[in-house]
Amino acid sequence: MTKSEKTRQFIIEKSAAVFNQKGYHGTTLEDLMVATGLSKGGIYGNFKREGLDKKGVKDEIAIAAFEHAVQRVYDAIKERTTVIEHTLDKLKAVVYFYRERILDPPVEGGCPIQNSAVESDDMLPALREKVQAAIQEWERRIVRTLEKGIEKGEVRADVDKSEFATLFIGTLEGGILLARVQHSVKPFEVMSRQLVSMIENLRPQKDRLV
Repeated sequence: MTKSEKTRQFIIEKSAAVFNQKGYHGTTLEDLMVATGLSKGGIYGNFKREGLDKKGVKDEIAIAAFEHAVQRVYDAIKERTTVIEHTLDKLKAVVYFYRERILDPPVEGGCPIQNSAVESDDMLPALREKVQAAIQEWERRIVRTLEKGIEKGEVRADVDKSEFATLFIGTLEGGILLARVQHSVKPFEVMSRQLVSMIENLRPQKDRLV
């Protein structure tokens, strides 16, 4: 990695928490300067290219910062789940991860997908596309996890995998939102119980406790 690439990555990493906390519209160049310790030229110089104005540079940093933030969350969850063998335990581990980190998220400011979704309107189509892609990737991972579970006989074969993925993400994100608004883990605990129940319902009938 060249010096320029290292600086660019440094800017992205430092900017991730800023955009995640303040949002795209609330983040200023001064905020990025404070976070990185770099000058205006030092920031823009590492993202400037032909045909890209100042707004374009900010957009590019915001999008890269969003992708970095999402990857940090994915990596933290993967570290938790990769050592777990049973499919349903893997899914539960994701719920427990968020319950433990609901007020101390991997990226300051909370869930980057949720935060960016609020601002990814028609004024910022490029970010909206990244948010949509992140949600689709999340759904794909859940579906693939369920497919593997079905192959191993750990998940009911008749499960609607896409529907479950949508319910899982929607319930999880709803719990995160309520917990953030109320500054309390209690709303998420309510939602997490529903999620765990949903996960248990995926278990084949022969494996259920009577």
